[in-house]
Amino acid sequence: MPAPTEGYVLHSYGPKRYVQHAVASVHTLRRHDTTRPVALYCPPAHQRHLRQQGLDGLFDRLETLPEEHRSIVGFKHHLDEFKPFDRSLFVDADMVWCRDPDPLWQQLAAYAFTGTGLQRADHFFGGPKGLGVVADVLLRRRQRTLDAFGLTHLPRVQAGMLYASDEAATREVCSTARYYLDHADDTHFRSRLNEGRHEESCEWSLAMAMSALDLPVFPWLQGQNSPQLDYIESLTRHDPDFRTVTCRYYTVPFVYNFRGLPVAWLRDTLLDLAERIPGFGDYMDVTPYALHFGWLHQKQPFYDFAERIWEERAAEPAPATSPVHTNGHAEAVA
Repeated sequence: MPAPTEGYVLHSYGPKRYVQHAVASVHTLRRHDTTRPVALYCPPAHQRHLRQQGLDGLFDRLETLPEEHRSIVGFKHHLDEFKPFDRSLFVDADMVWCRDPDPLWQQLAAYAFTGTGLQRADHFFGGPKGLGVVADVLLRRRQRTLDAFGLTHLPRVQAGMLYASDEAATREVCSTARYYLDHADDTHFRSRLNEGRHEESCEWSLAMAMSALDLPVFPWLQGQNSPQLDYIESLTRHDPDFRTVTCRYYTVPFVYNFRGLPVAWLRDTLLDLAERIPGFGDYMDVTPYALHFGWLHQKQPFYDFAERIWEERAAEPAPATSPVHTNGHAEAVA
């Protein structure tokens, strides 16, 4: 019986810069993993951009992403339709890979379906980001949501990295997440569309689905073994090409949560105060498997890197083999 296939799955849609992000991410991945295949689901326009620059050969499978799936929930609530490998690791394109992912794959092999996250979500997860969270706490809205749907816990899912090996489990997670999103009005969760964002979040509905199906999250914050960590300029040291990356990781979760504050002076002041309290300032300098540029106010370094890599890779001679479409699928040919 052949060994199960393992591979990475990315997707892109929208402006051209998003397929440039996928190219930059795979560029860093290939420094550490040269064997596992990579699939990219994207619109025909992105495929043309890749072919015009001779960059389609970076991807082992180049597949068309249907228009109805060109959104966060359109893709991540339908992972069962975009699972080309027996063991598929779905990763966001705004990631820089920092180390050999073999140990990560070995750990993920124990799961039928999982996503990076925390066992317990706080009240900000899917809820208001400001003082409105106080009303949620006082009125027990989070608990009322759990009670209404018969759930006993709510994990925190960070959907930038999702893993699927079992076909049936993947289908069930996706269909259950879609059900919860359709019933959002019966929950305490806030629509991100009402916060000025252009797309709805997939994370709270995936978290509810994993809770309902008793599926564990893959621990997001593991110190030296963290699968991904957020890029925060003042907490990350790296060279221009992100070949050497270290992140300051505070061992007290309450302190480490300060990293998300968008006001740099406030974030740094709070971290400095924490370091003055015995035990609260403990930290490690770690290299995660992937560095995730998930915070909007911290994305510019990745934007600059992705644009430069696109130009540099496009200037290189085209590879001898590249993927071509066959009935909507991509196969490598000489």
